[in-house]
Amino acid sequence: MDVNISRSPVVDVTFSAPPSKSYTHRALIAASLAAGRSRICRPLDAEDTRLTARALRSLGVPVDWGDNEIVIDGTGGALPGGDPVTLDLGNSGTSLRLLSSIALVSPRPVVLTGNRRMLERPLGPLVEALRALGGEVAYLGRSGYPPIRVEGRFSGGTAAVDASMSSQFISSILMAGPSADGDVELKVPEMPASRSYLDVTVDVMEAFGATVGRDGYTRFRVRRGTRYTGREYTVEGDYSSASYFFAVAAICGGTVRVNCLSPASVQGDRRFLDALEAMGCLVAASGDTVTVTREDELFGITIDMSSAPDTVQTLAVVAATAATPTTITGVGHLQYKESDRVRVTAENLQRMGAGVSVGADRITITPAPLHGVTVNPVDDHRTAMSFAVLGLGVGGMTIRDAECVGKSFPGFWDALRGAGLL
Repeated sequence: MDVNISRSPVVDVTFSAPPSKSYTHRALIAASLAAGRSRICRPLDAEDTRLTARALRSLGVPVDWGDNEIVIDGTGGALPGGDPVTLDLGNSGTSLRLLSSIALVSPRPVVLTGNRRMLERPLGPLVEALRALGGEVAYLGRSGYPPIRVEGRFSGGTAAVDASMSSQFISSILMAGPSADGDVELKVPEMPASRSYLDVTVDVMEAFGATVGRDGYTRFRVRRGTRYTGREYTVEGDYSSASYFFAVAAICGGTVRVNCLSPASVQGDRRFLDALEAMGCLVAASGDTVTVTREDELFGITIDMSSAPDTVQTLAVVAATAATPTTITGVGHLQYKESDRVRVTAENLQRMGAGVSVGADRITITPAPLHGVTVNPVDDHRTAMSFAVLGLGVGGMTIRDAECVGKSFPGFWDALRGAGLL
């Protein structure tokens, strides 16, 4: 499916943020390992979260996905036995990484695999940590990458985790920690990539009754005997997905309001609002609504977005419409996402006329007159949504394979149409 995008006039629209993908994944896992029944209200219904739910069913967890809720009868931390099972997790890196440790809780051999891109996404640091904690993990293809086979017992102990490529290596072990035979202690020698997602992980674990000890982002502990307990849990709105709506105001001018957002959220992608404010937008919050207004031209900034990785592309396209250059740092690990996001973003902005330079851990965008192009998002949902929003400011834009947004935000195109922008 291709989507053609025309230039939009100044906007005055309201959107609702979809539920958080990160919170939905983690709530599914915590509820599956909990003692008792859980009801997850307002989950994100998207390709990635459905993959996690399907995989948990394959591991023997009763997961009933209903209308705007998921009911899970938890296993009390002891997954049932059975025949060996293969979990095909497509291109959901979150699903594969988080479930790699959950597989160690299962008494049967578990193979985790995915699509072609998934087999290019590194997994080595997580595998080494799982081996140190009792896992018998084998690579079934290239060393350091999926597919893997997980066997053994989650004995517990101490492991060092190199999370410079992904904080999900830490989150994976933490989420499974309450089911280990002993204490689990993780030492983190380098600052994790996307460290704010560790705050999300701990937030969900504690909401389901587990206790996590930590020293900032350098050491984490889950004590033997801590347990998840079933509960009713409502998934908060997603700041990553909301960033595209905020960007509409920044690029087109005018006002955008986004409902269903928690003002106290630990989501790192809230930093996107700080970036817009520093560039010249007006940002206000009231209740569960965040409002962004642009009245004058934007000016470039230099900002570290290492804790807000899913909004780097959104910020890059906004930067292309500013009056002066913008440098975004903390972006090196984005090469390991659904695509090499820095390279793809740079190439498409250059095709549109912008000046772009890329370094080891930064991207600099120098504004210039822009024109619409046809964008192939390379099956990356965030590329499709970012450049769609830029298309509203430029016109003449076509997004190829637009259905790829179903990975995280199936309602994205309908939301734009409902606001009269498509």
